Amino acid sequence: MSTPESSPLTHFDADGQAHMVDVGAKAETRRVAVATGRIHMLPATFDMVKSGSAKKGDVLGIARIAAIQASKRTSELIPLCHPIPLTRVAVEFELDAAAHAIRCTVTAETVGRTGVEMEALTAVNVGLLTIYDMCKAVDRGMRMEGIQLMEKLGGKSGHWKA
Repeated sequence: MSTPESSPLTHFDADGQAHMVDVGAKAETRRVAVATGRIHMLPATFDMVKSGSAKKGDVLGIARIAAIQASKRTSELIPLCHPIPLTRVAVEFELDAAAHAIRCTVTAETVGRTGVEMEALTAVNVGLLTIYDMCKAVDRGMRMEGIQLMEKLGGKSGHWKA
């Protein structure tokens, strides 16, 4: 078992107390994170989203905007995250007709002193939750899964890929 001094968890100080990491001495570098996740639904729900016939409107268009908004508000939701000036957020949806699922992939970018993994992951979650919200009247059994970081670039730890 690790002690607070030997813990690799940077959000805890030597006494084991939670704190916001000091990034002031870090160099500003280009940082990129890619996250993904899927939502599974009934075939009829999938067809409704695909055809654009949902009563609430353009499900994927609204989910895209929600994901982008969420990425910009991550520090308000995750207590120890730094507010980050995002330079780009791209949200893509891939429809998988065979599985009746929609994959959401978010790429978040900044030039800064800390990474954008949490922004990408938050955006994926909120994008998928928005799809759920817009379709729940016809399918309360939708299931979100596989939400994960796929890749990150930049900073001291360099390039990481799942």
